[in-house]
Amino acid sequence: MKIEQIYTGCLAQGAYYIESNGEVAIIDPLREVQDYIDRAAKDNAKIKYIFETHFHADFVSGHVTLAEKTDAKIVFGPTAKTNFDALIATDNQVFSLGNITITVLHTPGHTMESACYLLKDENGKDHALFSGDTLFLGDVGRPDLAQKGDITEKDLAGFLYESLRAKVMTLADDVIVYPAHGAGSACGKNLSKETVGTIGNQKKTNYALRANMTKEEFVKEVTDGLLPPPAYFPLNVKLNREGYENIEDIIKNSAKPLSAAEFEVIANETDAVILDVRHQSEFSKGFIPQSIFIGLGGTFAPWVGALIKDIKQAILLVTPIGEEEKTITRLSRVGFDNVIGYLDGSFETWKKAGKEIDVLNSISAIELSEKINQKPIVFDVRKPGEYQSEHAFIAENTPLDYLNDYITQFPEKEPFFVHCAGGYRSVIAASILKARGFHNVIDIEGGFDAIQKTSIEKTAYVCPSTLK
Repeated sequence: MKIEQIYTGCLAQGAYYIESNGEVAIIDPLREVQDYIDRAAKDNAKIKYIFETHFHADFVSGHVTLAEKTDAKIVFGPTAKTNFDALIATDNQVFSLGNITITVLHTPGHTMESACYLLKDENGKDHALFSGDTLFLGDVGRPDLAQKGDITEKDLAGFLYESLRAKVMTLADDVIVYPAHGAGSACGKNLSKETVGTIGNQKKTNYALRANMTKEEFVKEVTDGLLPPPAYFPLNVKLNREGYENIEDIIKNSAKPLSAAEFEVIANETDAVILDVRHQSEFSKGFIPQSIFIGLGGTFAPWVGALIKDIKQAILLVTPIGEEEKTITRLSRVGFDNVIGYLDGSFETWKKAGKEIDVLNSISAIELSEKINQKPIVFDVRKPGEYQSEHAFIAENTPLDYLNDYITQFPEKEPFFVHCAGGYRSVIAASILKARGFHNVIDIEGGFDAIQKTSIEKTAYVCPSTLK
């Protein structure tokens, strides 16, 4: 028996490859599926099942394409309804895979069709639980993504409470937990950086699995402090339920090299977003006017989904040379399939053509500290929890996720400063603001990490007006 976790950091997502005696199951595959096929070929094995823990909201799964390429059966938990051929399992249905078995445990709560998959080894012993978004390490799945009709997030939280107690907490302490996500995912609030754990450890450390916790306490704690989900979540659910175009076709249709002249014409004649994915330091030194920066080096795809909103939005790319296909692939992981071309030769092509460029003004944290007596206007674009933990006393919190909600707070003429933790998110924010006409924005290099090393006063006090 072989179990391999295939973890994708930018999505904080874990897919799983399971092989036994020449038969393979894939759990929650990414949209690009060739790696799974190659792994099975290397093991001289055949992919038999594709298990989906639920209709994912934060990424487009590879189940449809993988089934088309391998004839493997797609399996969903009870109540799932799809627009493609799939086996809708019953609760406790058992699937044989080589010398092992996988049992479906229906665990509604995160979504109504959510299921965990319990792997029993060659001796019939409970070995591992593939817990999807039902149970994370340190947290449980948010219960507000599948509200329909009269079903509220509190109803879903109540279902999740029952699912955990009846199906998960009854398992032996040594059962391994393989969750669908780790820290950084928007599918939970308090996910651990660890990506593999045990039932026993979760009973000890996970707030949602406290032994004497009442349903009322669970519902209150699980729903407290939930931020609105990113706008692209329901659009990804739709793709995962109804099907989507093969990513290989997306890459072929999207990877169109454009000269500076061609790029400029398309940018001027369409509503395409110019998305620059180079490193933030390169972007700051020069970029195409009206460009939006979201660098490949950070949690790229989730930020695209949170900030561009519409997965059908036409996109023109400025990428590092050789990173064009990688960028298109990572966009497609979250359903952004409408890339209409990229700047051939990257930003250097634009400069050599003598086209207009823009730059991002910046300042060091030390320079900012020397301006404190001038009462500079500072905005902290980190998440509310980060801000509440500690922030510069002069800074207001305008979280990047919801920057549009704060547009009226930014001065139109007077210089103002933005920062995040280390510099990635503040450059995103500054690029968006500049595209909106706020050319008076100045980035604080190094973010709060750099501010902490200065004499600027810090505080954990939170102004009520910044709480959402």
